Amino acid sequence: MIAKVRTHRVSAPLHTPFVTALRRATTVETLVVEVVDGDGLAGFGEAPQVWQVTGASVPGSEACVREILGPLLTGRDPDDLHALLAEVGRAVTGNEAAKAAVDTALHDLAARRLGVPLARFLGGTARRVPTDVTLSASDAGALAAAARDRVAEGFAVLKLKVGLDAAGDVSRVRAVRAAAGPGARIRLDANQGWTPREAVRVIRGIEDAGLDVELVEQPVPAWDLDGLAWVSERVSLPVLADESVYGVRDLVEVIRRRAADMVNVKLAKCGGLGPARTLLELATAHGMGTVVGSMMESQVGIGAAASLVAAYGTTAVPDLDAAWWLASSPVQGGIRYEGAHVVLPEAPGLGLKIISTDGD
Repeated sequence: MIAKVRTHRVSAPLHTPFVTALRRATTVETLVVEVVDGDGLAGFGEAPQVWQVTGASVPGSEACVREILGPLLTGRDPDDLHALLAEVGRAVTGNEAAKAAVDTALHDLAARRLGVPLARFLGGTARRVPTDVTLSASDAGALAAAARDRVAEGFAVLKLKVGLDAAGDVSRVRAVRAAAGPGARIRLDANQGWTPREAVRVIRGIEDAGLDVELVEQPVPAWDLDGLAWVSERVSLPVLADESVYGVRDLVEVIRRRAADMVNVKLAKCGGLGPARTLLELATAHGMGTVVGSMMESQVGIGAAASLVAAYGTTAVPDLDAAWWLASSPVQGGIRYEGAHVVLPEAPGLGLKIISTDGD
């Protein structure tokens, strides 16, 4: 039986500020949820605080887990996984980050009880998953320097944050392409920063300049599906929906409107591994490209997302560099980075335990 559900507030500094069109972060602020069975085995999950994207906060997620989701699980059989996940999904409206943390913790515990890594529990055998790396929004010179450094470190896919200054974004992409060389793949993420007209102007400028960009992520505000479809119809580069898609209903609407070519699935947006698998399968069934991404998370959330990729795969290189930005790890064990790859542990579940925490 599930004996207790604990929460741990975690604050971990980044080695470099993370800057997008929506925010500037110098730390990862997150809630780690621990689900413990009667034998003392524990599974972990993560609810990152991302005010500007999901609206989730550490106090809010903690309140959801302590007041609703934790009591729902206590005393239940952890092997009754699918029934528990369904009840968690129905228990509250919204609160996807809190649900994702509980969902992941239940999966982690189930895998630990069977003595297998989470990726194997999900149906995969891969132990290495590729990742891109983000170049924070900045001026052309700083972006070029960062691109050179990341390529020298072995990263082959660079995710360039744009959207703060549409007039200068083509020049920024040109600078990164020159610095990275022809062998690197470059993808753009505007984080909702452009209007539809700006998006078309910038993307066509990039296409006309022959800068060999792989895709453009969330060019317009999340709510503007008409604008997203308008952009997709007028450019050749694939358009990737991120903030426009949280759950199945969102993805169905994007598919219906033909608003995007690809979707970025994130556990903290959709509510965990269970909903994420549904989104990946739905997108694949409709011929959409897929990426599994992350918020600014620790090794807990990245380990879960990487395990999902190891089992299900994606059509484009995943976006799982968040824990790479940490100056120090708040966990012992878990995933690690080797160049442009996330290496999954051989230990059961996520293979980690929390070592840096503030709270109980």
